[in-house]
Amino acid sequence: MSKRLDYNQIAPAGVKALGGVYGYVMQSSLSPALVELVYLRISQINNCAYCLDSHTRDLLKKGVKIEKLALVQAWREAGNLFDERERGALAWAETVTRVAETNVPDEAYQAARAVFDERELVDLTIAIGLMNAYNRMAISFRNTPQAVLEHQA
Repeated sequence: MSKRLDYNQIAPAGVKALGGVYGYVMQSSLSPALVELVYLRISQINNCAYCLDSHTRDLLKKGVKIEKLALVQAWREAGNLFDERERGALAWAETVTRVAETNVPDEAYQAARAVFDERELVDLTIAIGLMNAYNRMAISFRNTPQAVLEHQA
């Protein structure tokens, strides 16, 4: 699979705007590791190889153990490996990412509100929307994961 085009070169102002949203999320009260776990889960749902590679690397750099990363996709079955906020964020990320299927039911909203205050939930939802946008860019234009580039070298 080869890269279709380099959107960073073609639309730098658009990419910069997305980066501004990323900067906003990273300065929020949400922990960077929590946000990265959410980004990883969204990228799993969307099958974005480029983002899966990127967020796995970022989480490893943040000290998250490989055993935990291996279970992100099955977090509901991982017992207390994921804390209450992580479970809440992952559940919210799944239902919001699959909005066309789920319609984000009241129960999901109430569960998320039990764990996050209003501002945190809005910031988390902005992060979810952002990662879905990044996934769509990377998949549509076939960004090559770093692992593939390293393997080719």
